[in-house]
Amino acid sequence: MESYTERFVLYRRVSTDEQGRSGLGLEAQKRDLDLYLATREGAEVVADLVEVASGAKGDRPVLAEALELCRKQKATLLVAKLDRLSRQVSFVANLLEEKGVEFVVASLPQASRFELHLYAALAEQERTFISQRTKAALAAAKERGVKLGGWRGHKFGGLHPHLNGLNDAKKERVREEAEALAPLLLPLRREGKSLRAVAEHLNRAGVKTRTGKPFYAVKVGRLLDALEVVA
Repeated sequence: MESYTERFVLYRRVSTDEQGRSGLGLEAQKRDLDLYLATREGAEVVADLVEVASGAKGDRPVLAEALELCRKQKATLLVAKLDRLSRQVSFVANLLEEKGVEFVVASLPQASRFELHLYAALAEQERTFISQRTKAALAAAKERGVKLGGWRGHKFGGLHPHLNGLNDAKKERVREEAEALAPLLLPLRREGKSLRAVAEHLNRAGVKTRTGKPFYAVKVGRLLDALEVVA
C-alpha cells in the first residue's frame, strides 16, 4: 500500500518595520515552522517562501504564489502565526471557505476553522480599537497644546523640564493600552485564566503590545493593575 506524504508550502512574512522586532523576524517564524514540522513524520517541504509586505495589503504576490503551489502540489500552507497570513479577517474567512486549499498555523496546530475565524476577528477588532483610541489620544493631546515627538533635551545640554513627569506619562500610556485591550483581557480573567494563560491567548490570536512585542504574564498583570483588576 502506497504511503501518504504530507506536503507543506511554508510562508513567512514581515513588514519593513517588523523585520527587527523580537518574535516577528524571519528566523523566529522559521523556528516555529520547524518545531511544527518535527511533529509530522515524513513531511515534505515543497517550498519556503518569504515576503516583505504589510499584512493589511491585499496585493501580495508571494502569498498568491504560495497558494497556487498548494493547489498544484496538493500541499498545505503552513504559517507561524495567524497574523503572518493576514491581518484582515475577511481574507482569513475567504481562505477558510476555499476548497482545495488548506492552511495550518504552527502556533495553533489544533485550532478548528471556527476558532481560527474567531482569533482573526478578535485580532482585527483589537487593532481597530487601539487605532481609534490612539488617534483620539493624539487629537486630545494637541488640543491641550502638547508638542508631540521624542525628547530632544540633550540638544540643550541639560535635563528636560518635564523629566519629573516621565513616570506619570508612562503610567498614562499603560492605562490607555489597558483600556484598549479591556474587551479581550477582562473576559479571559473572568473565566479564571492565569496571567500566563491570558498572555498566551493574546499571542496565539496575533495581538501585540503597544510596542509590537509579544505578551508575557508580567505585562498582562500591569495592564490589569491599570484597570484596577485584582491580578
